[in-house]
Amino acid sequence: MINIGKLNLITDVDGIHVGNSKDSEELTGVTVILPSERSVASVDVRGGAPGTREIDALRPENSVNKIDAIVFSGGSVFGLEASSSVTSWLKSNGRGLVVRGNTIPIVPSAIIFDFPIKPDRNWNSCNPFSYLGQEACKNISKNFKLGNEGAGLGATAGMIKGGLGSASFVNSSGWQVGALTIVNPYGEVIIPGTDKFFAGQVEISDEFGDFGTAKINDEKIEYNLASALGGNTTLSVVATNVILNKSEALRLAIMCQDGIGKAIRPAHTPYDGDVVFVISTGLLKAKEQPEILLSRLGNLATDCVSRSIARGVYFAETLNGYKSYKDFYKKK
Repeated sequence: MINIGKLNLITDVDGIHVGNSKDSEELTGVTVILPSERSVASVDVRGGAPGTREIDALRPENSVNKIDAIVFSGGSVFGLEASSSVTSWLKSNGRGLVVRGNTIPIVPSAIIFDFPIKPDRNWNSCNPFSYLGQEACKNISKNFKLGNEGAGLGATAGMIKGGLGSASFVNSSGWQVGALTIVNPYGEVIIPGTDKFFAGQVEISDEFGDFGTAKINDEKIEYNLASALGGNTTLSVVATNVILNKSEALRLAIMCQDGIGKAIRPAHTPYDGDVVFVISTGLLKAKEQPEILLSRLGNLATDCVSRSIARGVYFAETLNGYKSYKDFYKKK
């Protein structure tokens, strides 16, 4: 039997913590996903305009097997600076890969372009991301808010406000899976002509309003070049307690890209930098043979990503001219 985890957050996976920070003047922020111990991870990139750091280290053929944290940030390329401050924080706390007596934290990262919500940022010799990275580390917790939080603060989803979303599931086999997504896509999250989420078909209980679903008519989707030139991206991380190696984590990340495709149309466009990370905390050995395990786990984790996307938009609040889903569609 499949159930939502206690918090319906990625932190329902044992050993996973999340920290958020934000700059309410610059309307941007940082999200840090921190496992309790160094963990196996991999990544799949499908967007046509990604902004990343230390991605190649996660390829199965490369020698780095485990990561110390994953960082998501607003601010486009400037946001990658948050990774350096998170790396410094980890080293100061004795966390990282030990190489010839030196502690080297492994911190893969990805950014969103969130300038549309505040185009007049004047970052020349300095920007807020070094500070925001450190603050996110200080705010590490099992519980956190959704919507206008962390790297989701400046996120937009078409004409409405995007945000940070998360969802989880647990089952009778002891599997724990959670997803955290920064929702900032070029594509639509709402079925055109309706107030229904594309992800409505996989909603559990009323986790994003229980408004149901509707017939999809792709001809009604508008392809706005002006908004596309502003930049977009959906970033997701999936965590599980099930033991996976790097190749299996990569396969799971590939499958979970479909979670973006089910919740956003179109997805993985030339304007997006869509990235999905997978973390295995390695606390549970599954009984199934690997191929069956990945098929089942991937199916459920994919839905988890879709649900997290809808929840990121559902819980977002109106900000700087971008109406929230609830305000735009007059939902309570």
